[in-house]
Amino acid sequence: MNILKNTSLSRRTALRGMGATLSLPFLEAMLPKTALGSVEAGNAIPRRGAWFYFGTGMNMRQFEPADEGKNFTFPRILKPLESFRDDLTVFSGTCLEHGGGHHGDYTFLTGVEAKKGGSIKNTISCDQIAAEAIGRDTRFPSLQLCIQRGTGFGGNLRTLSWNRNGVPLASENDPHVVFNRLFKVDGPEEREAREKGFRRRGSILDVVLEDAHRLEKKVGSQDKEKLDEYFNSIREVEKQLERNVDWSVKPKPEVNPESAERYAEPYSIHMPAGQFVYEKYAKLMYDLITLAFQTDSTRVITYVVRQESSGGVFPEFGVSKGYHELSHHGNDQKNLDELAQVDAIYQEHWAYFLDRLKGVKEADGRSLLDHCALGYSSGMGIGHSKNRLPTAMFGGSAMGIDHQGHLRLKNDTPLSSVWHTMLNRLDVPVGENFQDSPGIIKDLLA
Repeated sequence: MNILKNTSLSRRTALRGMGATLSLPFLEAMLPKTALGSVEAGNAIPRRGAWFYFGTGMNMRQFEPADEGKNFTFPRILKPLESFRDDLTVFSGTCLEHGGGHHGDYTFLTGVEAKKGGSIKNTISCDQIAAEAIGRDTRFPSLQLCIQRGTGFGGNLRTLSWNRNGVPLASENDPHVVFNRLFKVDGPEEREAREKGFRRRGSILDVVLEDAHRLEKKVGSQDKEKLDEYFNSIREVEKQLERNVDWSVKPKPEVNPESAERYAEPYSIHMPAGQFVYEKYAKLMYDLITLAFQTDSTRVITYVVRQESSGGVFPEFGVSKGYHELSHHGNDQKNLDELAQVDAIYQEHWAYFLDRLKGVKEADGRSLLDHCALGYSSGMGIGHSKNRLPTAMFGGSAMGIDHQGHLRLKNDTPLSSVWHTMLNRLDVPVGENFQDSPGIIKDLLA
């Protein structure tokens, strides 16, 4: 009798030998035999979510479809996505209550008026809520990416992610650095340096907490509340340190040598003039996201594809002005045409990304795209408005998303309703009251 006939391998099954441990990728053998090719198989495969930001809006006159439904006509900007008709929903009518102008990046995933005058106070972003729920079993609970490195705090943001204390999480912009973080195997000297760093950070945290507890006995009630917030921050750092220590002894996923070669050298917007080609950069970044999801290195990603207000165009785009300047089009036809031209180029790169996800097959025979819920939008529409946003959702058919092609929502529907729906399909529990969402978009539920 074959005892494996009705059993499956554990998701945590590993190969052991010569004192080393090598984790396995997700295999069909890890699914119950009765689940192969079934709904249960799809449920057993990790669900992934990602949010993307296209700063300074788009030319909505050539983004919004004229007709509705699954057989809608793709307008100029969306034309590169036509072959993915069954994998997308374009929304009309979305609004970001505290968006418009150039502050939409601060409220994009949090829904609160984070930047008011000279004051900035934010709350947790929806991607981090997702990371807490579905990112705990991965090496990286979430990844933050951007065309520029850091947070950009106080100016045009370089991140969409905020932790529970309203602290922005820094993004990385060099695909070489991200690739090494995900897949590079450290040598003996690097491992020793890393372990020393762990011990040092642990010692510093011990001293800081000891001093803080001593101080707590000498302050009033209001200061104690501030110290409690401080303690929570320290605990977050401790948790992350513990995670880093745990994952440091686990082997990273293996990737083919061809992929490693592509990411062997730094490649970022800060390269000398003439050496940076945005199309190459975009493909490197989108391939990285695909690899990160495929290897289950993370299940939650945010990416500021185009930063708010600054940059956004490159010499090979063949336009006469920067993106922000073009967005102040003054109804000049050349400005509007060039704005749409740039937007269409970004959608060509996006089509490349969808194609890559579509080409990866999961254990249930469906594509990686079917097991990902992807959403993009902006902090403004055309004319720096807070409504009429360029909003779309992609993938997730194995997660119960029934795409509608072009779905016209009630005017000024909060953008958070789109994120609410994504979280629902990711099995992230947020309940009925999420940000300013009026509820999930039921038309999308299969």
